[in-house]
Order: sequence, then structure tokens, then C-alpha cells
Amino acid sequence: MPQFQSFGLTTSKLFRGEGGRISVSAARTVAQASTATTQENVLDWVKKDKRRMLHVVYRVGDMDRTIKFYTECLGMKLLRKRDIPEERYTNAFLGYGPEDSHFVVELTYNYGVDSYEIGTGFGHFGIAVDDITKTVDLIKAKGGKVAREPGPVKGGNTVIAFIEDPDGYKFELLERGPTPEPLCQVMLRVGDLDRSIEFYEKAYGMELLRKRDNPDYKYTIAMMGYGPEDKNAVMELTYNYGVTEYDKGNAYAQIAIGTDDVYKTADAIKLCGGMITREPGPLPGINTKITACLDPDGWKTVFVDNIDFLKELE
Repeated sequence: MPQFQSFGLTTSKLFRGEGGRISVSAARTVAQASTATTQENVLDWVKKDKRRMLHVVYRVGDMDRTIKFYTECLGMKLLRKRDIPEERYTNAFLGYGPEDSHFVVELTYNYGVDSYEIGTGFGHFGIAVDDITKTVDLIKAKGGKVAREPGPVKGGNTVIAFIEDPDGYKFELLERGPTPEPLCQVMLRVGDLDRSIEFYEKAYGMELLRKRDNPDYKYTIAMMGYGPEDKNAVMELTYNYGVTEYDKGNAYAQIAIGTDDVYKTADAIKLCGGMITREPGPLPGINTKITACLDPDGWKTVFVDNIDFLKELE
């Protein structure tokens, strides 16, 4: 684990031997103690930070086609759309409620690119529905692809189904009662589940909500998030026995998470061994402060300043 470098310690005024000489061993002891205290303070702050999963970003080959499918078949609403011609891409935000209180999808269409490789690392998105059979029938009527008919999950009682959107992204439909957060899961595959759980707890401030091993089917899952599964969007991390690496393709992009301080967030990520891919600071043009990083498996996450995020929605 890398040492934290952002906080210096002036020892020359603290420990001096005879004739004003610095006691090297004493200075080293104080420096180590200070570093440990700083690490503890930063990681403790992460647990208190006001964090929420904001949106998940991925690329599609036909924006209008995808919007039509999500609104007609999945019941989402188009919340906003923006075209950036100078950068040659378009974004669309869709979900089941306002962005300031709900987890949403951020679709990206890059001019002239009509297909992407999803890879083997990305798993699926999860959507909670009241009546799974009715939802699947509607999707079929609209020409949608059903990859798994409704039925109990393997090794459990929850009724699920799997469908595919026009780009091949899988959505797991979960039959649940009414929930404030229908867009409820993002499933990613990881090569070392215990390592990922520790990283997501310490660096991201998430809670391990539950962990389930399925030896008959040779996989283990861990649900990580900022609140109960029935009320919040969560990360479903999946470890398949013996598989340590996956092809991530170029379709899935990242998760965005809100934070009160992108600078402290970046410090915590560095302490936990994460790789910062964009140092914390404001984005040119819009001044929204962000920082971006990779987890131990190379999955990207962007942390966005909470206040700046709300201003962006105004």
C-alpha cells in the first residue's frame, strides 16, 4: 500500500539533540506516527462523507433507439439530453426520478460509432419491478430480447428475469415491492472478492450489505452500497471461482459517486492502493470539481463534488 505523501511534517523544530542536532530516530518516529494519524483521519472521514451513487455511464450505438427502448419497455423517463458537437458526442440521462435524488443512466453516443464490445467483465444492470411477468410480456411485445424467462434465482427464492437492450447490455429484472430506487444494481466481475470488498469499504466508504457463496455454481457475490438494497442502488461484485482477470471491452465506462470533498476522496483512494487517473480539481468550462480513479480490477469511478453536481442540474 503506498504511503501518503500529501501531508508534510516539520521535525527540525520538534526534536533536536545536543548542539541543536536533529535526532534522526526521534524524527522518524514522529513522522511515522503523524503519517499513521493522517491515514486514520482520512479513512475515518470517508465513512462520514455524504456519498451517493449518482449515475452509471456507458456507450451506445444509436441514441434514439436506446431511448425508445428504455422509455417504452423499461418505463424510464428521459431526464435531459445534451449534444457536444465540438467533442463529437451526445449524452442522455434516463431514470425513474430526478437526478438529485435518484440513480440514473448516462448514455453516451460518439458520432459515427455504432457498436462497442461489452467484454466479459461487465455483468448487468438491475431493475426492480412489481410484476415481472407483465414487464417481460411488454418487452416481448416491443420486440425486446428476453435472455432468461421469469423464475427463481439459482439457489434462492427471488423471482428474476434477464433481458437485453439493443446494444446487448443485460438487465436483470427483480420482482420486488414498491421501492424508491427501481434502478437498483450494477454488477461487475472482479478477480479477488476480498480485496475488492476491502477497497470499496475503505476507499469508497461503502458498506458490505451481504455476501453469498454459491459453490454449486462456483461463484460468490458481495453487495456493496450506501444503504439498504431495497432503497438504494448498490454494486454487485461477482467472483467466479478461479477467474482473476476479465476483458472489459470498450462499452461500459464508469460509475459516478457524489462526495463533499474530491481532494480528501483522492487522498483516501491513494492510501488504499487505488490509481488516480484524474487528479482532483474543477473541470474546464463548467468548474465542477471531480476526481477519477481505478479500483484494483481497473474499473473506473468518478467522484463528483455534491454542491457542484446540484448546480450543474439547475
